[in-house]
Amino acid sequence: MPTVSQRPSQAEAEQAVATLLRWAGDDPSREGLRDTPTRVARAFQDWFSGYQADPADYLRRTFEEVAGYDEMIVLRDIEFESHCEHHLAPIIGRAHVGYLPVDKVVGISKLARVVDGFARRLQVQEKMTAEIANCINDVLKPRGVGVVIEAVHQCMTTRGVHKRGVSMVTSTLLGSFREDARTRAEFLQFVRHG
Repeated sequence: MPTVSQRPSQAEAEQAVATLLRWAGDDPSREGLRDTPTRVARAFQDWFSGYQADPADYLRRTFEEVAGYDEMIVLRDIEFESHCEHHLAPIIGRAHVGYLPVDKVVGISKLARVVDGFARRLQVQEKMTAEIANCINDVLKPRGVGVVIEAVHQCMTTRGVHKRGVSMVTSTLLGSFREDARTRAEFLQFVRHG
């Protein structure tokens, strides 16, 4: 990841977009495209805002007064948008995240923020799945973590092989989610019945 001093300016980013518009065969000075470089640069700031945050920070505030609760916690259907690092094409999907707490839990919105923190970067789905699981495991130190991601990759549906209706499913299972067949089955049953 580039350091702040290496990061291009807003003007340089806008110039790059104008160059791509010319390369595509259009005139960036025409009325309909005049503000496009600025809009695209702003869109990039939003789409890739995950580089400006450390997803682990979202998990640092935990709650220990949970009356000894130590059963599985699963947050299903966390919608996300990401971008393929190979083509910059959108990846649209849902993440399912679960963990087995030891003595503390985290607010459920924080799990969704962790997903967004990694999704809002250039990604491949396999890496994103592992990053989410490892982050939760490293910070919360639960007995186990499970992450399943289902997504549609626009790099496959709008270019290349042009295959619509195809989704990719990836999973990362850590701790008891990997080692205990009953725990794994319970998590996957929760995910399937969403």
